Amino acid sequence: MATLAGGVLGAPLAVEAQPTGRFRRIGYLTVPSRASAQEVADSFRLALRGLGWIEGQNVLLDYRFADGRVDRLPDLVAELVRLRVDVIAAGANAAVQAAKNATRTIPIVMFLSVEPVGSGLVASFARPGGNLTGLTVVAGPEIYGKQLQLLKDAFPRVSRVAVLVDPASPLYAHALQEIEAAIRTLGLQRHLMTVRDSSEFTNVFAALPNAHADAIFVNGDSLFYQHRVLLAQFVAKTRLPAMWGVRDAAAAGGLMSYATDLHDLARRAAIFVDKILRGATPADLPVEQPTKFDLVINLKTAKTLGLKIPEPLLLRADEVIQ
Repeated sequence: MATLAGGVLGAPLAVEAQPTGRFRRIGYLTVPSRASAQEVADSFRLALRGLGWIEGQNVLLDYRFADGRVDRLPDLVAELVRLRVDVIAAGANAAVQAAKNATRTIPIVMFLSVEPVGSGLVASFARPGGNLTGLTVVAGPEIYGKQLQLLKDAFPRVSRVAVLVDPASPLYAHALQEIEAAIRTLGLQRHLMTVRDSSEFTNVFAALPNAHADAIFVNGDSLFYQHRVLLAQFVAKTRLPAMWGVRDAAAAGGLMSYATDLHDLARRAAIFVDKILRGATPADLPVEQPTKFDLVINLKTAKTLGLKIPEPLLLRADEVIQ
């Protein structure tokens, strides 16, 4: 399980919430659908409970899932503002930006952000400023090079990679630039596959044979997280090895993933929320970056596809799904 600096192990496990004379209210805003992201939300709720904030006793949780539609976020966060929540936990840059646009006073805890300084969400990691703090989901652009290197380690004969990205993602241009840099460094070629909606999977994968790719890289976009089970089925039909930028994708049938544990990030977000509810100011809480990434290999999928994973890589894996 992924850990972060000052992580869950250092947090109090059985703390009774301070009496306030009223229920505290927490808004939870994220891009994917409830069905695809409920387990991460449950990790957040259970971590709050461990910190003494028990739903229905001293805290109310207002969940807002955008069902993959970024255009819904402003209305959803407006609802949370009208409810006068005490703090908003926001996942992914689009949700964080929507929350930041909606309020300058309600504290915001981000927990799935990418490049928060470069994208203008915070002033710096050490001093985020304003009403926003939290965690990033990646430590820097080098993550793409590591993901692609692991794919190459597993399948040394790979030379042309089909890269699946969502051009509607707020960080599309930046992510693609970094992915392409990593591909050049490894001496690979790339074929770009852009998908804005799950309805496009059929046509995009139908055209893939013409690209003569011998592997697939799935970026960690919210769209692909939400539809990871369906997308894993499309990827499996190609019978090509694939690296995913979402940890939960391997459990959904994907071959390999190298990423942080989203459940751990949700638990860490609960610690930020707890501190704020007890009087901390977001501007005084440094933004945390992940310090560990998990390599997960689905050996069952490998066997189904007739793919051989090298034994040294299996020994390096943090989790092997049999």
